[in-house]
Amino acid sequence: MASTEPNLVLYTSQTPNGIKISIALEELGLPYKTIKIDMTKTEQKSDWFLAVNPNGRIPALSDNRPPFSATAEQAPMHLWESGSILLYLTTHYDAEHKISFPVGTREWHDMVSWVFFQNAGLGPMQGQANHFTRYAPEPLSDHAYGQARYQNETRRLYRVMETQLSSDGGRQFLVGDKCTIADITAWGWVGLATWAGVDIGEFPALKAWEERLGQRAAFQRGMNVPEPNKTRELLKDPVKMAEQAAKGRHWVQKGMKEDAQK
Repeated sequence: MASTEPNLVLYTSQTPNGIKISIALEELGLPYKTIKIDMTKTEQKSDWFLAVNPNGRIPALSDNRPPFSATAEQAPMHLWESGSILLYLTTHYDAEHKISFPVGTREWHDMVSWVFFQNAGLGPMQGQANHFTRYAPEPLSDHAYGQARYQNETRRLYRVMETQLSSDGGRQFLVGDKCTIADITAWGWVGLATWAGVDIGEFPALKAWEERLGQRAAFQRGMNVPEPNKTRELLKDPVKMAEQAAKGRHWVQKGMKEDAQK
């Protein structure tokens, strides 16, 4: 009897990088199994997970039946790095170009540029803004330079997106006339602007884009994987944000110390 298990297995957590993959899977309508990685328990550093992603980060995706070489004896195809996973999904599972464009077209190249923009720019810079704003050792005032440096760079990158969305009389999406992985890859990060100490109100077109995409049914489903997303409520409450940051600061610093000792 054939297995009823989905071919795709997503290893993830409730982060901007994690939810971009579940959103893409939902937009494509693909069945998938979810395995939650509890980073507060450093599960991402466990031997079994490092066999899936040697970098020890989420998300990761296993494909038990790669479309380009499928045999029952083969080990699953393991994908890691969110940009790589998104390109894999569109290459092998998006023949109808629901969230992509035909390979080699002008729109495809533009879309890939925006994916790299997020993976190489927005994610790392805003991630550092998050760190210096929320997770650096106390007193946080000692880290004012780092905080300002990365918040300002995040603002600069937001301005790039704001300019794109405001061009040609206003755009609904970053590339072309539909939601693609160019939008999906950046959406979760922009939604966390407040956590990074950036006022999204400075960028009206970007703010409207973030709100508009958040109303899509697939985004609603994907953003709540592997557990309900409580980010929007959290960002409305400075006291709860401070409490959450204090909890996160402990395990972030602990993880950094452990990595340095290896």
